[in-house]
Formats: sequence, C-alpha cells, structure tokens
Amino acid sequence: MTDLETRTAGRPAARGPSGALRRAAPALLGYTAVRALGLLALVLWSAARDKSAYTLLTARWDSLWYTRVAELGYGYEVRLPNGDVHSNLAFFPLLPWLERLGAAVTPLSYADAGFVVSLLASLAAAWGIFAVADHAYGHRAGVCAALLWAVLPVGIVQSMAYSESLFTALAAWSLYAVLTGRWVTAGALAALAGLTRPVGLAVTAAVWVAVVAAFARSRGEDGTEGAPGVRHVLGMLLAPLGAAGYVLWVGHRTGTGPLGYLDVQAGWRNGFDGGAAFARFVGAKFTSFPAALAGVGLIVGVALLVWLYVVCVRRRQPLPLLVYAGVVVVLALCASSYFGSKPRLLLPAFPLLFPPAVALARLRTAGATTLVCAVAAASAAYGAFWLNGSGPP
Repeated sequence: MTDLETRTAGRPAARGPSGALRRAAPALLGYTAVRALGLLALVLWSAARDKSAYTLLTARWDSLWYTRVAELGYGYEVRLPNGDVHSNLAFFPLLPWLERLGAAVTPLSYADAGFVVSLLASLAAAWGIFAVADHAYGHRAGVCAALLWAVLPVGIVQSMAYSESLFTALAAWSLYAVLTGRWVTAGALAALAGLTRPVGLAVTAAVWVAVVAAFARSRGEDGTEGAPGVRHVLGMLLAPLGAAGYVLWVGHRTGTGPLGYLDVQAGWRNGFDGGAAFARFVGAKFTSFPAALAGVGLIVGVALLVWLYVVCVRRRQPLPLLVYAGVVVVLALCASSYFGSKPRLLLPAFPLLFPPAVALARLRTAGATTLVCAVAAASAAYGAFWLNGSGPP
C-alpha cells in the first residue's frame, strides 16, 4: 500500500457514479455559482461598452482558429508582412473535432459547439480537481480546491471556446486514475490530453513517473512485478500516443520531418528558450516608472508560483501531481512568446492550489464562504475588464 493509500484508507468511498456525484455536488454547485457570477459580470460590462459578451467568449483570438479547423480542416494560414506564417497546424485537434461533432448532430454552429464543449468540460475539470484533492486531502479540501480554481483571476477563460477547460478535465481525471491505480484509463485520458494541447506532455510525464514508481515499489516489496504490470505497461504506452501521433502527422504533412511541429510554432515566434525571452520581457518593464509596477507584479507572481510548488514538495504531494504541475509551470514560463497568455497557460496547474485549499478548508464555514465570495466578486470584475480590454491572445 502506498503512502497516499495509507492516508486515505479510512475515508468512506463514494459508491457508483451517483454516489460520486453526490459527494462532488457541493464543489460543482459552488463552481457553477462562481462561474455564473463571472459570466454575469462579463455580460453587464460588455453591454456597458456596447460589445457582445458572447462574441468575446466564442469568436475572438484562439477560438477563431479552432472554429476554422473545425469548419475547413487543416491548411489555413496567415502570412504577416514581416514574413511570419501563422498556420492552424499549431492548434491541436481534439477541440475542433468536438466542435465539428457538435455542429453535425445539433443545430449549433461550430462556435456554439465550442462554447458548449468548454462549459461542460469546465464542470468536468472542476469535478476532476475535486476528485484528486478529495482523494489526497479530504472532502472539504476538495471542495475548496474546485472553488479556488474557479476564482482564479483569469478564470473567465474556463468559459471561453478555448481548450484550457477540456485539457484540464482530461488531465485531472487522468491523474485521478493514476492515484487510484486505473492505469489503462490514465493512459487513455493522457492520450486524449495530448490531442488537446502541447502541454499534454505533462500528463504523459506524470503517468510514466507513476508507472516507474509503481514498478520500483513492487520490486521492493516482493521482488516480482505481478499481473498488474500488464496494465501498468499498457497505460504507459497509451499515454504519449495522442501528442506523438499529431506531431508526427504535422511533420509528415509539412514534409519537414518528425519535429516539423516545432517549425510551425516557430512561425508564430513561439518556442522553448528556458525563460530567457520572458526574463528580458520582465526586465524591459523597469525602463519607466508605471511599467516598473507591472514588472514587480510579474516577479511577485513568478515567486508565488515557485513558493507554492516548494510547499507542495515539502508537504509530500503525490509524485505524479508534482511532476505534472512542474512540467506545466516550466512550459508556460519558458515559452519564448505571447507573454500575455502565460496566466491562462498556467490554468491547468491546479495541484498548486492544493496547499491553499487545505488552509481554506481549516477555516470555519462562515469565514471560508465570506473569503471565497469576496475573491469571486473580484475575479468576476477582473475577468470582465480583462476580456473587454487586451484579453487572452
């Protein structure tokens, strides 16, 4: 029995889907209320500025690229005056596939289907986050974790026709499957996550590390791997298939070799440089006083992320969660372009919310409720302001 299993062995388990839903109901209801508040704030703010909130959610920025893939398939590109080529091959296919399916079986447009997929996926993500935190830290912490994910400053992205909610749902349930020993399910969900966003690598890494650790424990306990080893290996083999399959297909389509996807990303001036470009971006903020305040805020934000991760390590968060969150954070911060998108790229790093969720769970119900309501109101106002301003690129 693992350390995590030892800590949770005495907790009552929800029996069947209906029991699991009843257990998750407080988290899902709270999450729905927070996101409804965010959408209401967006509608009111947009109306005051004579804008369409629905257009901001479904027909701007990346959502347009996803609907073009759903409608036209791959091959669409935009050539900029400076020579850069923005190709829709940069966008992974699962969300467009679901948009196309939704438009085929319902009267919805591709954009409408994308919005519905994101709303449903956000609920699935909140449930998955609750399930992981509940399994590791208890029911109350699970509810708080789902609520904290809802009240993040850029939480409005969870309701947009973007892929963050879909990816987070698949990642969370894959990690839950890992923690509960469902290796084939974990691998299959990791493969789907890999078809959703490039950061699917983080889910694959978590599955692989968990499998290696499971084999190590098995050999240490009785010197044999036993029958479960087949399921371990199958899960491990399934995990990278989604991302690897798409990347290899892009390389074949473009004729640029197995890593041709990197050339596609280079056309967007995006890549992995270890954080050098982001450091220069932050440093440039200190050339004038007003911008220096933003620079200080960015440094504080990065320091907070590092501190939260250190807390997770010190509190012995399960290894798959540490690996997953660590890879998500590194890939988000070390990308060489689109600095304004980094907050939303960090949305899937939900294990970092578990230490504050545990702390929040220790408060009295009235105090915790007041705090969450206050932060939810601030998050709703910020999300409305942000989306009506620069918004997510």
